Amino acid sequence: MARIATIERNTSETQISVTVNLDGTGLADIATGIGFLDHMLTALARHGLFDLSVRAAGDLHIDFHHTTEDVGIVLGAALARALGDKRGIRRFGHALVPMDETLAEAAVDISGRPFLAWNVAFDRPKIGQMDTELFEEFFRALAFNALITLHITRRAGHNAHHVAEACFKATARALRAATEPDPRATDAIPSTKGSL
Repeated sequence: MARIATIERNTSETQISVTVNLDGTGLADIATGIGFLDHMLTALARHGLFDLSVRAAGDLHIDFHHTTEDVGIVLGAALARALGDKRGIRRFGHALVPMDETLAEAAVDISGRPFLAWNVAFDRPKIGQMDTELFEEFFRALAFNALITLHITRRAGHNAHHVAEACFKATARALRAATEPDPRATDAIPSTKGSL
């Protein structure tokens, strides 16, 4: 069965459409109006081997908060829908990604229990025009709407661009591992409870 989902969300603050194919090749077609977020979502698709389309129009004249958070909400919901009942997946994924002086770690449990543990500090408040505090908001929205447990940790690094990018790439790799079909459990729900 194709693991593809499209979700649209329209509010007075943002209008967002996301399509994700979990079994893609890393193709990305991203337009959020926020250049650095586009760059990060492209990295997420490429390193997760997800085909990802994101269209967002938001109240960027106020700031980037609503658009960034709402893209996380819609992407998370699309991931959850594409996963279906989670039958046959590996469930857990982990990645440690270096980027020059930076080292970021991500661990994922597709558990049905949403949680974000964010242990990432930035040495400056902005990357370009984007507030670095918005990355935590994005990943929290992603985790809670995808119904996953997500731990992201900065192990080393000080360059804010590198820290953010390593976090996205580590999360992509961890999600790729967790969502992949497990050839030893092709029809099993990966839980002793019988459901996730």
